[in-house]
Amino acid sequence: MTAQVDYLAVLFANTSGTSGDLLGSDEKELGQLVWQLVDLKNKTLGRVNELLIKQELCDLTEKQEEAEEDNGSLTDSVSTAANLESALNQFHLTLTNEVNSIGAGTSVCLCTDGQLHIRQVIHPQAAGKNLLVPECFFSFFDLRKEFRKHFPASDLKAVDVHFMAESLNLPVDELTVLDSSEVLPREAAVQNVKAMASIALALLPEPLSHTFLYPERVNEKFETGTCSKMEKVCDNSVIRARGLPWQSSDQDIARFFRGLNIAKGGAALCLNAQGRRNGEALVRFINEEHRDLALQRHKHHMGNRYIEVYKATGEDFLKIAGGTSNEVALFLSREDQVIVRMRGLPFTATQEQVLAFFGQGEGPTEVCDVSGGGDGILFVRYPDGRPTGDAFVLFSCEEHAQSALKKHKEILGKRYIELFKSTAAEVQQVLNRYSSAPLISVAPAPLVSMLPTVSLLPSPGGVRDCLRLRGLPYTATIEDILTFLGEFTRDIRPHGVHMVLNQQGRPSGDCFIQISSPERAFMASQRLHKQMMSGPRGVNCRYVEVFPCSAEEMGLVLMGGTLSHTPTHTHSRSRSGTGLSPPPCLSPPTYSFAGAPPVMSAEAAAALYPPIGQMMLAPRTMAPGHPYYPASTQVYMNYAAYYPSPPGSPNTLGYYPSPSHLPTPPHLPSPGGLVRMPGLTFNGVKDLISAVQGYQYASDDGLAMHAHGLMHTHDPARTLLTQSKEWVCI
Repeated sequence: MTAQVDYLAVLFANTSGTSGDLLGSDEKELGQLVWQLVDLKNKTLGRVNELLIKQELCDLTEKQEEAEEDNGSLTDSVSTAANLESALNQFHLTLTNEVNSIGAGTSVCLCTDGQLHIRQVIHPQAAGKNLLVPECFFSFFDLRKEFRKHFPASDLKAVDVHFMAESLNLPVDELTVLDSSEVLPREAAVQNVKAMASIALALLPEPLSHTFLYPERVNEKFETGTCSKMEKVCDNSVIRARGLPWQSSDQDIARFFRGLNIAKGGAALCLNAQGRRNGEALVRFINEEHRDLALQRHKHHMGNRYIEVYKATGEDFLKIAGGTSNEVALFLSREDQVIVRMRGLPFTATQEQVLAFFGQGEGPTEVCDVSGGGDGILFVRYPDGRPTGDAFVLFSCEEHAQSALKKHKEILGKRYIELFKSTAAEVQQVLNRYSSAPLISVAPAPLVSMLPTVSLLPSPGGVRDCLRLRGLPYTATIEDILTFLGEFTRDIRPHGVHMVLNQQGRPSGDCFIQISSPERAFMASQRLHKQMMSGPRGVNCRYVEVFPCSAEEMGLVLMGGTLSHTPTHTHSRSRSGTGLSPPPCLSPPTYSFAGAPPVMSAEAAAALYPPIGQMMLAPRTMAPGHPYYPASTQVYMNYAAYYPSPPGSPNTLGYYPSPSHLPTPPHLPSPGGLVRMPGLTFNGVKDLISAVQGYQYASDDGLAMHAHGLMHTHDPARTLLTQSKEWVCI
């Protein structure tokens, strides 16, 4: 709009709930519309109109009945409407008739005090009832922003009708100032409209000479599109919506945020590890102002479900919606297309079979042509070219897509096919997932579980100066844990709270806490064990188990290991040995070790090894630059996340130092030692060498497997052990 409009319709929307800066945040029904026409050319004011909306399935409230009987002193015209739809249509009709009756110009635009009346009340409520909103509600002037063009020093959040009237030396005695949490009286709404009309007129003459140009716009339709991973996305424009119905689409998300302008292609549905929707979505808005308004819709309803809305980052959005494939970009370059996802396709399926699948049917309503023929089909493949059984298909209109979805679970070949309405962001996400290496590899077990069980056990005499909390509510926060600890909070070490998260990044119900002393840790476990903890707002109340433990035990569990001291057989598939989650319980305060068969005579052992109490010692220090795990070895440690600080690794290993009388090689910083590794196989030394990578050993020495033990390759006389599958020298 390059020319000033002829008329302003100053509008005020009032609900039966909160007002002010919280208007529309509680989903209360619209109950009152008040407006007044302002002639910008002649600088005159029209009559004040009031429209009272009767709540559905309810009679008029007492206040509305009183308003019908006596309100001639407040407004010039009062009318009622049965519901929201008739109220919006009646408003548009009355406004159009009033403008036409004047006859001096036809262009009119709404003007409101802030964004909430249009964006947070009228559009969301109309979208929730599937109503068509009249065209006049898609553009409006924000009186606060127009005022700040002449008073830029004022804070936009602090600007209201009272502040603007005072700044322009207008009378403010009649204005009612209420708290935002209170319901605004009907009379106050009328007073605000009259004051806003006076402010609009005061901006017109010199020295301000204000012109009303470039109104705010409300997007009528959500635009789909693609997003590149190289694109910069502002952190202050993204939110995360949680609790969505699994069948919801990007259009459903746009309908939930109706009134707020979502960026092109800015609705991205999240998928779980199995490629199915997990009820979350990332939404990108055009600016921070619209993002903040979206946060006010926290726990608003989509159907019968409430939706949680949280802040997110641009990086989060790019992980979901960003893509780099030229094939995907070409597939999604056709705008105004509806995408349908096919799942469960035979691996041998071709484009012709897919076209025939959608082209079959008896009536014209059952036949749905794919847009672009074979070019409208995108098969999802692994990096090596193998098909995944998924495909995306384009349709030219919503009608054809709905006809295609009716073929859900029909047979193609010998398999039934699942059909879902999809989005451009989901196409990018699925292609990114299958075309790149998985974040969590599943081929080998975690490295910790492959190491010897005995060698990783903490020493029986470890200092138990930590606490393990088990059975926390999933909604528990750090603050809730500190409240639960009570007087023991002051004993927590700095960064000493470690919340254990599961693979999805959500709380697992476990937590480790580092305490200043073992005595205080024991006292806390005695007092707090099986005490009740409640989550935020007193919900999810449950008892919490509290155990004392050592830092070694905490580190071992957080690294994905287990504290089970019973042998784990290779054929067992219990979760305790997988490293995927913490073990179900801690070990008892003392350990009971089964007696091991003697390897050599007592005299030989006394000469070669120190007393048994010194067997669990810290490993020797290594020269700078030597990694504990070599760079060539892949370490699968993605299974757990830690908050707020990473855990400490176990500081004790099952390490047997060599006797002091043995000579030390000149290139080693300390004498060599022996490590017991039970359960070794007879398939060569390759696995053995890979297991001890990162440790220093003499380059001229070698190891050889023998039926009766390990032998030195250069000097068989230097055989170290006679018991097979048990020892290695490093």
